Amino acid sequence: MRALIVAAAMLIAAPALAQAPTSSATLADSSKGEARTIIDGASWRCDAGACTATGGANQPAPRACRRVVAKFGAVSAFTYKGVALSAEELTACNA
Repeated sequence: MRALIVAAAMLIAAPALAQAPTSSATLADSSKGEARTIIDGASWRCDAGACTATGGANQPAPRACRRVVAKFGAVSAFTYKGVALSAEELTACNA
C-alpha cells in the first residue's frame, strides 16, 4: 500500500517539476528570438526578448550563454540551471 501511495505522488509531482523553467535569458534586442527552439537539449521559449528554458545538457553556464548568444544575439542577463552570470561573464559571453 505504501508503495502505491509513493508511486501516485511521484506521478502527480513529475509533470509539475519537469515543466518548471530552469534557465532564463533577457535579450539585448527584444525583437530577436524565435518563439521556440532547442539548444543543447534545452527547450527555449522567447517572448518580447524574455526567454526561459527547461532541460538542457549539463554544462557550465558561460558555455550555455555563448550558445544562446550564437542563436539569438546579445543578452543583458543570463541564468542557467540556477547559476546567474556576473557582469564580467555577460561581457565575455556577448564578445
